[in-house]
Amino acid sequence: MFTDSEVTAVLGTHDLALFTATVFVLNATPGVDMMLVLASTLKRGVRAGLMTSLGVAAGCIVHTLLAAFGMAALLATSAAAFSVLKLAGATYLVWLAIGMFREAASGLANATESPAGTRADEPAESGRASGHATDRLAGWPAFRRGVLTNALNPKVALFFLALLPQFIDADAPHKTLAFLFLGGWVIVQGFVFLAGFVLLVAPLRRWSPSRRLRSALNAVAGGLFVLLAARLAWPERH
Repeated sequence: MFTDSEVTAVLGTHDLALFTATVFVLNATPGVDMMLVLASTLKRGVRAGLMTSLGVAAGCIVHTLLAAFGMAALLATSAAAFSVLKLAGATYLVWLAIGMFREAASGLANATESPAGTRADEPAESGRASGHATDRLAGWPAFRRGVLTNALNPKVALFFLALLPQFIDADAPHKTLAFLFLGGWVIVQGFVFLAGFVLLVAPLRRWSPSRRLRSALNAVAGGLFVLLAARLAWPERH
């Protein structure tokens, strides 16, 4: 197992303990990825949360490659490229929000038009049917949402471009390899953090809210994604 000094000698990186602490603080800061993982876990369960987390990690692979091979520098210097990617990411977040609003409206309609013998504030579906739907939606769709939400966020690309060079020596013999190493470190640490977050919030699903409350939660989540989209797309003042 390599020590900090050995990695520094081979790759030209330094202060890995400080790097790890910095990444942890950034992971623990609420943002788009954490909100998406939270929503997936509470709506679809642990598997969906983990698949979304895996998707976020896959999105970070894209940003690592961009940073390692210089493409992220384009986003830092080209206002047009940065704006296009920002708008693409914001559009996708709005699309997710629309889906949540639709689920909220559908749940509210079902609550007010429940079948005879079923309380309006209780689910009408059988546990088996609900379980099959959860399994179906907890795989590829959850992974895809994680990938797209992260990969289409240019601020993540700039985060990689801004943070990673701070821990690479100016005379590092293999700068590309150093970028890939630190990016991989961020990816693994981020996935472990999000996976732990999923397991932490998963017990909240045992509390079964009424349809009306679930609809309200979907509406609130949709509103938050709209706000995140606006924050992503809104021009920043310097």
